[in-house]
Amino acid sequence: MLDQIDIARVLFLDIECVSGERAYDDLTDDFKKLWAIKARQIKRHSEALPEEEVAELYTEKAAIYAEFGKIICISVGFVTRRQSDGALSLRLKSFANRDEATLLKEFCELLNQYYNNPSNQYMCGHNIKEFDIPYICRRLVVHQMPFPKMLQIQGKKPWETKHLLDTMELWTFGDRKAYTSLKLLAAVLGFPSPKDDIDGSDVGRVFWEEDQLDRIALYCEKDVLATTQLFFKFKRLPPLEDDQITFIGR
Repeated sequence: MLDQIDIARVLFLDIECVSGERAYDDLTDDFKKLWAIKARQIKRHSEALPEEEVAELYTEKAAIYAEFGKIICISVGFVTRRQSDGALSLRLKSFANRDEATLLKEFCELLNQYYNNPSNQYMCGHNIKEFDIPYICRRLVVHQMPFPKMLQIQGKKPWETKHLLDTMELWTFGDRKAYTSLKLLAAVLGFPSPKDDIDGSDVGRVFWEEDQLDRIALYCEKDVLATTQLFFKFKRLPPLEDDQITFIGR
């Protein structure tokens, strides 16, 4: 299947999320109660947790749940092929905004204009099927925004969502026991790791305490680059070199 996919028809993407509010104390009373229930589920406790622990869990975990978090960055990458000699290059850009609705609107405009045919275009990410795509879709519902064709997947059968390419799923070969990180696969397969001065656990702090959204966007773009390199490995293509990669706006 992968050999038949034109890599120039694939949109690579990754998202970064933070908690909906800076801290647990900033939540409404209703959401504090709802998060307390979620925290108990996370810890697998039958009894209520101390409020201090509930607050700590909000800081640590709220971002990964679309009901309690929000998207602050969607980074994308697209491969182009030079007509003269077929040489490939990758262009990376980010939709990063403190206002989630604005970010989602801009991302959906990209899909509607350039990636609107699920029958012969694709979106690719690492764990995209269980995290990025469901998260984006849920936040679109929250903001009452229409779904681009590439995201109209409600109720679809697996063979109807072949336009969603998940590099983590490709690596499982049917063995779904564990999450395999991009960093590990970079080491195993010998392509450049998405090295940066932050990792996923730092995103909330960098956003809420340091107010460095652009730093998060660069980190997100590097993850998209690593995902693209991984997909190249699955297609048995040589890895992209630095002179083939453009970070738009940097």
